[in-house]
Amino acid sequence: MDLLSSSVPTPLQRLVNATTEKAEVRLYIKRDDLIHPTVSGNKWRKLKYNLLDARSRGAGAVLTFGGAYSNHLYATAAAGNGLGLKTIGIVRGLELEGKENETLQFCRKQGMQLHFVSREEYRQRHSEAYLLNVSARFGNPYLIPEGGTTELALKGAAEMVDEVKDELAAMPDYIATAAGTGGTAAGILSAGASVLAFSVLRGGDFLKEDIHQLLKEYKEPGNLTLLTDYHFGGYAKWNSELLAFMQDFRAEFDVQLEQVYTAKMFYGLFDLLKKGYFKAGTTIVAVHTGGLQGLIKE
Repeated sequence: MDLLSSSVPTPLQRLVNATTEKAEVRLYIKRDDLIHPTVSGNKWRKLKYNLLDARSRGAGAVLTFGGAYSNHLYATAAAGNGLGLKTIGIVRGLELEGKENETLQFCRKQGMQLHFVSREEYRQRHSEAYLLNVSARFGNPYLIPEGGTTELALKGAAEMVDEVKDELAAMPDYIATAAGTGGTAAGILSAGASVLAFSVLRGGDFLKEDIHQLLKEYKEPGNLTLLTDYHFGGYAKWNSELLAFMQDFRAEFDVQLEQVYTAKMFYGLFDLLKKGYFKAGTTIVAVHTGGLQGLIKE
């Protein structure tokens, strides 16, 4: 896999139904799920410059963090394998060792070394002392934080805004994205766009401060609206209502969503449209951030 041979710019697809027409809103989906077969969506954009930097520095390995259903671990393993970089994944949940799901099995097949740690230890992943210890333990690899959110990740996500502006011949009123660590939202904001960020975490209000911290070096970022009522119980949690919404969305628009990120964002968007949240004439571009390998199989 050549990381740079991916399909960019990704297409915009107009979504029209009775709800959008009644709201008099122009809604588009940015098809970043089509950016690459295994390193899709925002993960490609966030990893691109990080992994190129790792390679340019001659790093022997890349180490990063994630949960059992982590799109980030999945994409890092695939991209690292394609670039000839050794990858190491620190996985939250010591109890998961020996009980790997399809995401973690894929990571192993791509050559990623998985190391399971307790949830208590995992909470130290932002501690400088802990990172120094981990780095020494694994031979000083190139470190990428959970979710891939770094200054280089913001640079990659910001490129999406230029694509959207070219495709629409204008800046949309909002770019909507699901938010886990806030890196994608911050990258879009850094390019001056206004963002609707839909938290996929229970109690996700802290993301506002995290995103603002990521943007502290930017003089004129866009405006952030953080929406925290569409998490469906928390990260990697869902219910039958959300799964039914996904099925209806695919039948209506021929676009597959997944239940961890994108379905929650679009459920929230359509709920806001029904409630008259947006002014008539508003243009919204919602980013399909990929992650379809985590699609629930029933």
